[in-house]
Amino acid sequence: MFRIRKISNPHLSVNIQTMTKIKEIISQQFPDINPKKIDEISAQLTDSLKYKYQAKIFVAEDEKSSIRGFALFLYMPDLQFCYLDYIAVSPGKTSGGIGGALYERVREEAEAFGALGIFFECLPDDPNLCKDQTNLTQNKKRLAFYERYGARPIVNTRYETTVVPEDDCPPYLVFDGLGVRETLPVAVTRQIFRAILERKYGDYCPETYIKEVVGSVIEDPVQLRPFKYKKKILPELFRTGLPEKKKIFWVINDKHAIHHIREIGYVESPVRIKSIEKELLKTGLFRLGKVKEFSEKPILKIHDPGYVNFFKNVCKSLPPGKSVYPYVFPIRNAARPPKELSVRAGYYCFDTFTPLNKNAYLAARWGVNSALTAAEEMLEGCNLAYVLTRPPGHHAERNVFGGFCYFNNNAIVADYLSLFGNVAILDIDYHHGNGQQQIFYGRKDVFTISIHGHPSFAYPYFSGFNDETGAGEGRGYNLNFPLPETLDGAGYRVTLSKALSAIQKYKPEYLVIALGLDTAKDDPTGTWTLAAKDFEENGRMIGKLKIPTLVVQEGGYKNRSLGMNAKSFFNGLYQGHSK
Repeated sequence: MFRIRKISNPHLSVNIQTMTKIKEIISQQFPDINPKKIDEISAQLTDSLKYKYQAKIFVAEDEKSSIRGFALFLYMPDLQFCYLDYIAVSPGKTSGGIGGALYERVREEAEAFGALGIFFECLPDDPNLCKDQTNLTQNKKRLAFYERYGARPIVNTRYETTVVPEDDCPPYLVFDGLGVRETLPVAVTRQIFRAILERKYGDYCPETYIKEVVGSVIEDPVQLRPFKYKKKILPELFRTGLPEKKKIFWVINDKHAIHHIREIGYVESPVRIKSIEKELLKTGLFRLGKVKEFSEKPILKIHDPGYVNFFKNVCKSLPPGKSVYPYVFPIRNAARPPKELSVRAGYYCFDTFTPLNKNAYLAARWGVNSALTAAEEMLEGCNLAYVLTRPPGHHAERNVFGGFCYFNNNAIVADYLSLFGNVAILDIDYHHGNGQQQIFYGRKDVFTISIHGHPSFAYPYFSGFNDETGAGEGRGYNLNFPLPETLDGAGYRVTLSKALSAIQKYKPEYLVIALGLDTAKDDPTGTWTLAAKDFEENGRMIGKLKIPTLVVQEGGYKNRSLGMNAKSFFNGLYQGHSK
């Protein structure tokens, strides 16, 4: 088993060793490459202005995080084409489908960019161009492999002309039209030839050589070589299922319904999930994923082990159908908790209306599994993901629960993703995201922002003031926007715009949205008047950031409008992110 993840920042601690290994593979697999060029790869990933392209690496790792292979991929936005610089499997390891998986991942990325196609070099299978029989055999295998995707050499140009006349095996330039194109406009092809030769080989190819190659592109449209190793296949069979891959990855906590409090007035009920699910299914924007099971380790990095063990054990001890509400709080003597677990609840809770019952732990635990499943998908290159879960999580702090929340899902995934780059959490629930504020208050690698009702009138009352900005290393990395009791959509967007500007300045690799729909008109827990059109515009504004975004469901309790508001938000988010 292996997974493929994308590397944009080579300087993260989790990527430093990986980059060293990638450079070793290049040195072994491509011994003629100048070592200075290999060392330059890290700079290519971080300085797109200098190199005039965006560079990304896709790395295949096994379950022990050992590197099985990689692909270095360049996107040149001015001409809207992609260039595959390297694709290689670790020496001494059997491929096991890794090369194919990496190439298909590259195709997905190119399609997501809306690129004209993928160009790359491949050594020739013509004995007149390659005199070494061993190389010739390998070259044939490579070209046959790419032909499975419809990718073939561009013909009737002088691209495969050596810079030095005595050299052997000049490469073909191969084009993969992604199942859409089998020919190329002559003017565009000339521009692409020049861009590749100048940006990739500017220090090796003299201008006279570049002019000769570019000037040889005459045929219009430019043709690809006929199929040589495979029978011709309809172009649509080469497509990677872009419509499916471009959809929002969606996971639903299918264990949520076991946590059902039937007391009158308890608004955090299973029907919330059904209301949202019903409307989102109509959009066609989502692809449903299967929830994976994770260890407790990511939870214990965020929540106190004493609290986690208490929560687990007290839920086990309760009979089916019985709920326990905290009612004794250790203001005077917290050092000597009572033996009875149900009485001890107040030692780990900050309100009197968040119950414990037999299934609360299991439902919350699978909420974490759902969130981490989406986070894993983000690491593999997904741009938009949504976790539809209950109970919610954003009020849960390191060692206490409350506000219907037990495990802080968005904090757990933010911490998990922070190994791979800085993360911003934007909480747009009506109530302050006290949980992630408290958890990350001393950290700068996770920027926490919350837009909410002022704590003078809104739960949880004790936090969410605008002078709470972080501590120590985290000073300046917590931002609160407490807003007045009466607010409409237009007024809300004024503040949202400020929050998004702060996120842009922070430049996170990932964005986590704590999505509360309780900002809607007539929500029983809020006072604001946002309508469906407001949720759509909010989503669009967030999507325009173009940051890989993971949305975690939090509040929202007016079931008649809940689904429509969720649908409107995701319509806007998708449109903003896609344009």
